[in-house]
Amino acid sequence: MSRIGKQPIAVPPGVSVIVDKDFIYIEGLKGKLKQAKLADITVTVKDNQLQVNRQNETAITRAKHGLMRSLLKNMIAGVSQGYDIKLELSGVGYRSQLSGTDLKMNLGLSHDVIYKIPEGVSLSVDQNIITVSGADKQKVGQVAAEIRAFKKPEPYKGKGISYEGEQIIRKSGKSGKEATAA
Repeated sequence: MSRIGKQPIAVPPGVSVIVDKDFIYIEGLKGKLKQAKLADITVTVKDNQLQVNRQNETAITRAKHGLMRSLLKNMIAGVSQGYDIKLELSGVGYRSQLSGTDLKMNLGLSHDVIYKIPEGVSLSVDQNIITVSGADKQKVGQVAAEIRAFKKPEPYKGKGISYEGEQIIRKSGKSGKEATAA
């Protein structure tokens, strides 16, 4: 049996879980999330614990067992605490600001980059730090990756958008000086 899949998930107070025929709805202080049930996987709620079981022992069902449990655990953590990812802008003249439902970024290009903020995710800007937050872990990670893709950090000067704490391996330029980690 899957070691991850067989562990029960504790449902904290303030979080409600509704198991339907086709979907699982989880609602908490940070929002509402919905997950489709996977084939041959059953989900039960008992004594403020969520239990995920499988109906057969095929390889694909065993793989889905651990996946379903991880998705549900991330959903419960998301509606109770939320997720956030911080992005750093580094480079001369690189700026970002919020304007309504858009994130406007000046990234050294001939034009400003405008990113439309999707529903269910909120952004905040503090000088050169962009914070992406929300209840859905997948959506928060996707939005952060899309923003980072506008100007990935380059290896020579380290300019661009990087995750907070990300190590950028620096290359030496034409002069052939020692390379350093930024």
